[in-house]
Amino acid sequence: MKAKNITTNNKSIIKKLKDQNKINDSLLACVGSLSLEDLIGLKFELSAEHINNRLYGFDIWRKTSYIVKDAILKFAISTTKSKKDAARFLGLTPQEFYRVCKQYDVNDYFD
Repeated sequence: MKAKNITTNNKSIIKKLKDQNKINDSLLACVGSLSLEDLIGLKFELSAEHINNRLYGFDIWRKTSYIVKDAILKFAISTTKSKKDAARFLGLTPQEFYRVCKQYDVNDYFD
């Protein structure tokens, strides 16, 4: 069983995706020039193309909160030095932070 306590040192979404050869510096430069709204819209459009623009049955409006919170949680972990700092950044108590990490399964994401 994995340790319950995770540190946030050496956690990076960029590093993880580079290690998986999913992104490179050129893509990061392009992404950096986009607004968050444009990036989200672009991702949805790319996803929809593969299924002939039919996202029926995928409740985007209600799932958006989960998707955004998952991204913010991963960002907080990758940019802070400790769990305590990540919890503070998010405005969560340590207990809430541990619960949220378990709910969003972020402990396994960075492994």
